Amino acid sequence: MKHLILLSMTLLFTILLAGCGSGELENTLGWETENFKATTQDEGDFAVDDMEGKVWLADFIFTSCNTVCPPMTRNMVQIQEQLKEEGVEAEIVSFSVDPTVDSPDELKEFGKKHGVDFSNWTFVTGYTQEEIENFAQESFKAAVQKTEGNDQVTHGTSFYLVGKDGTVLKKYRGDTDVPYDQIIKDIKTAAN
Repeated sequence: MKHLILLSMTLLFTILLAGCGSGELENTLGWETENFKATTQDEGDFAVDDMEGKVWLADFIFTSCNTVCPPMTRNMVQIQEQLKEEGVEAEIVSFSVDPTVDSPDELKEFGKKHGVDFSNWTFVTGYTQEEIENFAQESFKAAVQKTEGNDQVTHGTSFYLVGKDGTVLKKYRGDTDVPYDQIIKDIKTAAN
């Protein structure tokens, strides 16, 4: 009987060690991002294809948002600071869901207001409303909708982890109860 218990414990321990050392994210989404061209807060060119080989976080915001966007941006700032403290390299991209209002200057001002470090965080605009709605849906399975006569845009509040190959790996809450430690852990895993 002791022999059987010892054998079972050894087997369990081996399985646990193998799981810990695998270095792979589990239950990844596997959504491919389409190429998407935009203009940055510094009026430079941006393309999703340029992110190849980099691990990045994405979200969808707009500068005149009076509900979820300010706290989402502050939450992302907290992630950015944690990444910096731990020496983890990752990019952050915030896609404006209100491109007719959000000029590069508006985006830059919005970022500054919320404590963004632009060294690895890019805000983008410069496309049509239809283009961002399609891109969000096709690449991130995220609904974005601006209704006629309304200055607010309906959009999701998730943060998305995108791998080096441009595949969306994970989706996290971005507005409240943000799983900061899990996001950092997953970025580290994806970066290796």
